Amino acid sequence: MDTSNVNELEQLGSFEISDQMLKLAQKNQRKNIFLNAGRGNPNWINKKARLAFNRLVEFGIQESERTLSQAYLVGCPEKEGILKRFKHFLTAETETDHFLLEILDYTDGLKIDNEDLVKELIDGVLGNNYPVPSRVLKNSELILNQYLESTLYNGTKLADQTQIFPTEGGTAAIVYIFQSLKANKLIQPGDRIAINTPIFTPYLQIPELADYELVEVDLHSTEENHWDLLPEEIDRLNDAKVKALFIVNPSNPGSKALNSNALAAIREVVQKNPDLMIITDDVYGTFVEDFQTIYAVAPYNTLLVYSFSKLFGATGWRVGLIAAHKDNVFDRLIRQLPEKERAQLIKRYDLVVLEPKKLPFIERMVADSRSIGLYHTAGLSTPQQIMEVLFALTHLLVGDSDPYIETSRAIIAERYKELFAALQLPTDDGKENSKYYALVNIYQLAEEKYGKEFRHYLATHFEYIDFLRTLAEKEGVVLIDAVGFGAIAGELRVSEANLPAKDYRLIGQEILKVLKEYHDEFLAK
Repeated sequence: MDTSNVNELEQLGSFEISDQMLKLAQKNQRKNIFLNAGRGNPNWINKKARLAFNRLVEFGIQESERTLSQAYLVGCPEKEGILKRFKHFLTAETETDHFLLEILDYTDGLKIDNEDLVKELIDGVLGNNYPVPSRVLKNSELILNQYLESTLYNGTKLADQTQIFPTEGGTAAIVYIFQSLKANKLIQPGDRIAINTPIFTPYLQIPELADYELVEVDLHSTEENHWDLLPEEIDRLNDAKVKALFIVNPSNPGSKALNSNALAAIREVVQKNPDLMIITDDVYGTFVEDFQTIYAVAPYNTLLVYSFSKLFGATGWRVGLIAAHKDNVFDRLIRQLPEKERAQLIKRYDLVVLEPKKLPFIERMVADSRSIGLYHTAGLSTPQQIMEVLFALTHLLVGDSDPYIETSRAIIAERYKELFAALQLPTDDGKENSKYYALVNIYQLAEEKYGKEFRHYLATHFEYIDFLRTLAEKEGVVLIDAVGFGAIAGELRVSEANLPAKDYRLIGQEILKVLKEYHDEFLAK
């Protein structure tokens, strides 16, 4: 096997390595079909919300023409009478119009003024004004809160106590949180930050940047324990020197949601370490039946990050959010800062608010996201906010037995099953396994197929990326190296999101084919 260039590749991050593998795979030596199971972008989309969005735009243009219409220049919608005109516009003869009418029935039950709601929806899709308020549109926040409670809280009632900041996807949410934690003196260089690994690579990379210089405490999950976070690992959070916990739940790349034992352990931890700050990224939560977020068991201590991208096939829309309890540890810790640091923060925000010391942490994130001075023009674009609302409503109108969510889970599960059948490996069918990703340990697979001596040969004669590169270069298959996620050498991440089920069986076969070639070379030597 050619091992040139491998050392150079190891200097890159996991996704950057994947980009290099893409180039090799597209021109693979055996002219095989190109199979990219590296990235987590789903190969499906939600059509209902998108069709409704377009229908709202159509009505919005019609409304705008009522006030002014010259050439392609039209005016802006007027609120008075807009609800009546909207109902008249909807024929109810199409599925999309019926959906929009059902929305009005649903929001009426939430005690939302539907005249106000329709004006918000129409202005929102047209994008004809700055987001007002800048953090989140008024009615949109109410609906998004209902969605989070329905999909992530598992029976815990928090909708009325939660504030939401829509963001440009989950990635922007992560950036805004880190920036504001630092700006508000809640994390400082040298602070100990716990991270459950393996984990989405930015959670490992950002703390190491010179901007933050945090000390990581690794709460490690292992293949032997099916990637569960064990209570004994969680017990390490009882140390008051640990300032924060960053976690992806269900995990990426392990795909496991926290079970009831882990959630109970975290509930106990925040009683013993009440200053602990928790950031939970729950983008994959809807792929797990009866999922429950950390925010539901420790709302006072937790910031919840969510993205609509994976479930609704909307990675290009960049639609995510941060949710925080109205009474939270972040605000309390800011109030308890030394007087000098509190004075610095008052000066930081006094340009944009009259009483900066009362500015809640979630609003500080909004201000910080636009370098304070542009706070008045902050906020996620209104078309993106309305897209989030429409995605949320596709679920809220059908309730717990959501055929869209059930179908997405079934698709993922079938692909996972095909991959492991081809690899001749047992599946993990525990209810906490989202199956959105799978980790394949090449060294373990080598031992199971050909014995310990071959495993030792493979691990000692080749760098861990070499197998990944050979798979791409010869067979046209792209996977992601999981070492960059905090996994051990030899772990490869397979995304079950973006290829037909039959292709995952083919990927498994190609992995075994490459492994056999390494074994043939071993025998020849």
